[in-house]
Amino acid sequence: MILEAAFGMSLVLKVSLDNATPVSVDPAVWTQMSVPQKDAALLPMVRKATACIVRQVAADRRYRPDMAPDKINDLIVDSVTACRGSVRAMIRVHDRLYGKGSGEAFLLGPYLDVLPAAVIRQVKLKARPQR
Repeated sequence: MILEAAFGMSLVLKVSLDNATPVSVDPAVWTQMSVPQKDAALLPMVRKATACIVRQVAADRRYRPDMAPDKINDLIVDSVTACRGSVRAMIRVHDRLYGKGSGEAFLLGPYLDVLPAAVIRQVKLKARPQR
């Protein structure tokens, strides 16, 4: 089921990224950064994209706390359209930091690998009553 969700997300992203405008930045600045500095620069964009997806999943009428992970994946895929701005921004920053094309590879690889677990954990935390 995760492969189906990843495939669905890749189709959504392909459509949404085709219209993305490239951002020009002096590459000399980004190439002088260490990997930890690059990761630190990317982290706010990752958090923003993830927070948007968490909000969309939590607000979806189909969401239930006891949902199976494959059903959560469907909600995640459906949320990408509403979060395309923050997802695009994350991809653009990754591309600037690590090279053209690396952002989409990051999104469909490491980011997507941990996203379902992060969404499930964060949605449950949001649903828990505050004391």
